[in-house]
Amino acid sequence: MIRRRLNIVSNPDEKKIHTFQDWQTWDGAWELINGKPYNMSPAPSSLHQFIVGELHFALRAFFQNQSCYVFVAPFDIFFSESENYESPDHVTQPDLSVVCSKDQITKNGCLGAPTLIIEVLSPSTALKDFNEKFNLYQKYGVQEYWIVDPGNQTVHVYSLQDGSYQIRQLYTEQETIQSNVFKELHVPMPHLFAL
Repeated sequence: MIRRRLNIVSNPDEKKIHTFQDWQTWDGAWELINGKPYNMSPAPSSLHQFIVGELHFALRAFFQNQSCYVFVAPFDIFFSESENYESPDHVTQPDLSVVCSKDQITKNGCLGAPTLIIEVLSPSTALKDFNEKFNLYQKYGVQEYWIVDPGNQTVHVYSLQDGSYQIRQLYTEQETIQSNVFKELHVPMPHLFAL
């Protein structure tokens, strides 16, 4: 099973390809995607945190009597090519994750794809969220992926169909987001950008 970080403290060489063993030695919060390290600092903006809080509240209310669990960052998601999670291939920290299999949850995070992942864009993460994470989440079977864009006040909802994100919906300011996986889940957009 995955062990927590080692006591050795270092920082990654961002020009080098790294492994999970390297990741365990890094100081601070890092993601590891395709061997590339991504620093999770500095802290997000107040608008980013407000949106995450509003979404967390909506998700918790919706899932409170269901067998799905809602996690807010920092919460590690481990993706592995094999069933061996001793040395996963990728580690991400989505803003919000909905895990519908309790067997995936460990004391250190989630093993494998959550059912739903939500990322709230910031200037430093936009390209990664639309490219590397999009491809990673699609490859490993995250059923639904929301990308919230505070700058444009939009939400992109991607749902898997036949192994790829073929269902794409764009919600704008006054609309209500509707999940494709959880048909009864509706989140009014105006609440998200009220700050």
